[in-house]
Amino acid sequence: MNRRNFIGLIPAVAIAATADAAPKRRTTVSIRDDQFFINGRPTYAGRKYNGVVIEGLLMNSRMVQGIYDDRNAETVARWKYPDTGKWDTERNTREFIAAMPEWRRHGLLAFTINLQGGSPQGYSKDQPWHNSAFEADGSLRADYLSRLERILNRADELGMVAIVGYFYFGQDQRLRDEAAVIRATKEATNWLLAKDYRNVLVEIANECDNRSYDQPLIRADRIHELIKLTKSMTRGGRRLLVSASYNGGSIPKSNLVAEADFLLLHGNGVKDPNRIAEMVAQTRKVEGYQPKPILFNEDDHFDFDQPANNFLKAVGAYASWGYFDPGESNYRDGYQCPPVNWGINTERKQAFFKLLKDITGS
Repeated sequence: MNRRNFIGLIPAVAIAATADAAPKRRTTVSIRDDQFFINGRPTYAGRKYNGVVIEGLLMNSRMVQGIYDDRNAETVARWKYPDTGKWDTERNTREFIAAMPEWRRHGLLAFTINLQGGSPQGYSKDQPWHNSAFEADGSLRADYLSRLERILNRADELGMVAIVGYFYFGQDQRLRDEAAVIRATKEATNWLLAKDYRNVLVEIANECDNRSYDQPLIRADRIHELIKLTKSMTRGGRRLLVSASYNGGSIPKSNLVAEADFLLLHGNGVKDPNRIAEMVAQTRKVEGYQPKPILFNEDDHFDFDQPANNFLKAVGAYASWGYFDPGESNYRDGYQCPPVNWGINTERKQAFFKLLKDITGS
């Protein structure tokens, strides 16, 4: 297969940004056809697992609450730490950063972290809490950026990739209008470029086909507009790699497939592991598809000790896979639900990281 088609290095219109001088970065993610590269080398170089090629994949986990906060005084007490009786956003980020080296030692190369988080209950019908890195007009909040910067800096040091999500359907209503959505997209992209982060992939929206989105510009039929906007922004001739995800079990439409640099799928609700491989095959047949990476970055199915599970089926179809843990009997056991224990502290987490280590040879 021809691996000479590089994505993500095409100059576009330069956008000015104001930021402190960024340190020299250590980690650069790039794409060649359907493979991910880090610092010019394919991920998991030369690795096979039970005869299946792993090289070029990007194993990941949904860790979207690393910069979480709640500005709603009526709900913030829900996230209190049991040992202190109060919520502590700085503690949350600090413990996230402390856990990152252990994830990396087990072969985790990427994680998803969102500017508007995700449901802190795993799944929620109503989401009254207020967790957004954007003000109503789309401007960025300095406190969120401070926490995100520390996480991205540590990822850069560890050779890890961050999938930075901009919008989430439980919080997009915090943005006043379409102009605010556009401003938020520009400011987030500008900030990442100004800080010279090269270890970042952008997920414009989590599950853009979800009917709960209030802002029309973020929905599936127009999501390509925000992808194009983000791709048009450059700094020093460099732009970010961009995509958006769809609901669990759904196949992205051609407007996204043709425009995105990589394709994000979700395995939520997919009970038959064989369906995971089918999703990958169907995505490759969507109009506008050209060889590019396919990556699951949310899947709440496990069975890691079984010979057939969603993780293995994705890898067998040459797609990267991402672990989503909404918790078990106590939902706060999972990585999705604050106050999060970011360690590998439950049987489910341990099973995932064990299989990850076996597959990647870490």
